[in-house]
Amino acid sequence: MVEIAGKYNLESNENLDEYYKAIGVPFIPRKMMCSSRPELTISVDEKGEWTISSSTLLRTVVITFRLGEEYNEHMPGGVTIQSVTTREGDSFVTVSTVPNGTKVIRRYDFNETHCILYLKHEESGVEAKRFYKRA
Repeated sequence: MVEIAGKYNLESNENLDEYYKAIGVPFIPRKMMCSSRPELTISVDEKGEWTISSSTLLRTVVITFRLGEEYNEHMPGGVTIQSVTTREGDSFVTVSTVPNGTKVIRRYDFNETHCILYLKHEESGVEAKRFYKRA
């Protein structure tokens, strides 16, 4: 198995603007989010609690979870979503339910040098990718 914990820097995106549009992000925040270059920091403690931190110059979003257990994520704009993250080999899969009941799926695929984040809005079928290189 690949070492998941570490730091990753964004290299590129595919279809990100359309994905953010599908999930309802307003125009100006959407454009800002698409132009940001976040750094991911992933760690796990001795109790099995994982933390994924996404940092840009403007903000840092931190989620902490235990695999297979439901948790709340507090999104910008005050929206809270319920999520569950599981591990499938060298991947994390997070299924989130937004307040209107729609599901959003994030899949983090890890290898020795990269993390590819797949984003899918279930209702519309819109998908995006973010490509990160291990720092």
